[in-house]
Amino acid sequence: MRSGTLLSLLTAFTVFAMILNTNGVKANDDGITFSDDASGFVSLGEAIPDAILEIRYYTTYNFIGERIDGYEEPIALMTKEGAAALKKVSDELKEKGYRLKIFDAYRPQRAVTHFVNWSRIADDVKMKEYFYPELEKNRIFPLGYVAEHSGHTRGSTVDLTLFDMKKGKEVDMGGTFDYMGELSHPDYEGISEEQYANRMLLRKTMIKHGFRPIPEERWHFTLENEPYPNTYFTFPVNSASLR
Repeated sequence: MRSGTLLSLLTAFTVFAMILNTNGVKANDDGITFSDDASGFVSLGEAIPDAILEIRYYTTYNFIGERIDGYEEPIALMTKEGAAALKKVSDELKEKGYRLKIFDAYRPQRAVTHFVNWSRIADDVKMKEYFYPELEKNRIFPLGYVAEHSGHTRGSTVDLTLFDMKKGKEVDMGGTFDYMGELSHPDYEGISEEQYANRMLLRKTMIKHGFRPIPEERWHFTLENEPYPNTYFTFPVNSASLR
């Protein structure tokens, strides 16, 4: 190979590396791509003013029992495409007397790492009676209630429920958010007809506007045509990330 050709290749590689570094894109040994570029994200509080935010991982009321790494403000972030689709869901349900109540949306990779590290501490079960009384802690990951690489980290997944404006309270779905057990499966039959109907109202409306559910959690939905299907983001949940 001629020296000029080699130099050109090296220069091209250097430029490519600089682009990757500038955009904050990295790949690990498993081929999974990570990015700290938040330019494709918006605040759900701004995009959907009607939504009610109760960001559980900013608080200590979650299955670990402490604020989760990466949640620096009690706000919800989501990709622009996800937020636009969720706005349509919100508008339709508002006409029926409901508002969306959001528990989680974009989740930084460092938060998922926090979950993984917690799972390795066998005797840390202080929130077991509230969130996973039927499960041994070492079954949480194998059963799919928590994943080492979460769809939330790709930015187009949301955890939510309905708030009834007439009654002034959260809709009864037959169970609480983040409860790890069959009770949380969307098709669970051991609940009342009204509770099941409430679940199906949210589910059908989310599907109508382009979201897909999962079998383990009635509150969890991912945009079908998510814009970053292979990228996991690392920036923290705060207002500064969007600037």
